Amino acid sequence: MASEEVPQVLDGRVAIVTGAGQGVGRGIALAMADAGACVVLAGRTVSKCETVQAEIDERGGTAISVRCDVKVQADIEATVAAAVAEFATVDILVNNAQEVVRGPLLDVTDEDMAASWESGPLASLRFMQQCHPHLKQGGVIINLGSRAGVKPDPIRCGPYAAAKEAIRVLTRTAAWEWAEDGIRTVAILPLAQSPALEDFSKTDAEAYARSLSFIPMGRFGDAEVDIGKVAVFLASDDAGYLTGLTIPIDGGAAHVG
Repeated sequence: MASEEVPQVLDGRVAIVTGAGQGVGRGIALAMADAGACVVLAGRTVSKCETVQAEIDERGGTAISVRCDVKVQADIEATVAAAVAEFATVDILVNNAQEVVRGPLLDVTDEDMAASWESGPLASLRFMQQCHPHLKQGGVIINLGSRAGVKPDPIRCGPYAAAKEAIRVLTRTAAWEWAEDGIRTVAILPLAQSPALEDFSKTDAEAYARSLSFIPMGRFGDAEVDIGKVAVFLASDDAGYLTGLTIPIDGGAAHVG
């Protein structure tokens, strides 16, 4: 989809998207770039981000790639600094990156929980704090939760689900505390096809099929078309009276299936 075909509702705004090299992060980054945003593509494997950057360049958009391990405070600070150095500010923060730990609770280790916590709610909070001064008076934070945190999931991912629910709490808290600063904070629960889901379909086809059967619309979403466009709306002025809420973008899985 060419950028000129999309309303430029984010024209001139600067967005940081973590985990932007693949899956939902890539989809959101592409959609925001098409909507006119300058996008900072943050990811642990910078080559993946550079591939997405090339896609954005081909569409006539603007993006830079930054290596960022969200579990490292210094990387978070460097990512925000790079955004400000290149584009002067940050208007939109999308906290998407998250390590996924699967398995039954009896097999979960302290290391599993630490990885889930550090890459999820702790990283999200650190990014929110670092971006706060730049987001004042009109900024938007979009945090990613998960259907797995709303209802039990057949793929058995307790640490991941717990981390995602903690992120939703941070979202609601920030929406209350930072409203006076002119910052909106929302959460989305995306369910989209991704490299991780493709791998999962091969390693545990039965559990993958069960997951698909819980989606009333009968399919996993498209990361750019189904998830990215909603993120663009939430970041735009059209959603200016929305904050503190959670929006499932999952074909009805969280609250219907």
